[in-house]
Amino acid sequence: MTASSPGLMMRSGPQGRPVTRWAAYEAGSLTAFLAVLCLSLFILIGLVVDAGRAIAARSSAMDEAQQAARTGAGQLSVAALRSGQVEIDAGAAIRAADAYLSSIGLTGTASVVGQTVSVHIATDEPTVILGIVGINRIAISVTASAINVHGVTRED
Repeated sequence: MTASSPGLMMRSGPQGRPVTRWAAYEAGSLTAFLAVLCLSLFILIGLVVDAGRAIAARSSAMDEAQQAARTGAGQLSVAALRSGQVEIDAGAAIRAADAYLSSIGLTGTASVVGQTVSVHIATDEPTVILGIVGINRIAISVTASAINVHGVTRED
């Protein structure tokens, strides 16, 4: 070690280069920085992958809810048709929507208000990467509605 100034101690480092005493306190700081950086990048990749899967699952669930609502809206009341009116048979619409959801392996709730059939699906998508940090599932909830449109609705 050599003393080049009163408060600064110098010693020889690799290849004979002088190293200050403060450099010894920084030993391993790059390792900690890289560990934090790698963990951050890993979580970011997990968010991208698992969020993408959740968006795709939500889109699929919305498609299925819309189809179930359309299936329900197609269930017309025979008695109303015989009297000259077009109305949805609420019981048949709920049964048809539930049957459609069962046929594709989903569960949900169907309801009829007036001439509108609504279907709500609540499910979750398992995560691939975020499970490592404790996020095992992402909740998905969608609602779709349909009405039965009949006759001419606008002029050509």
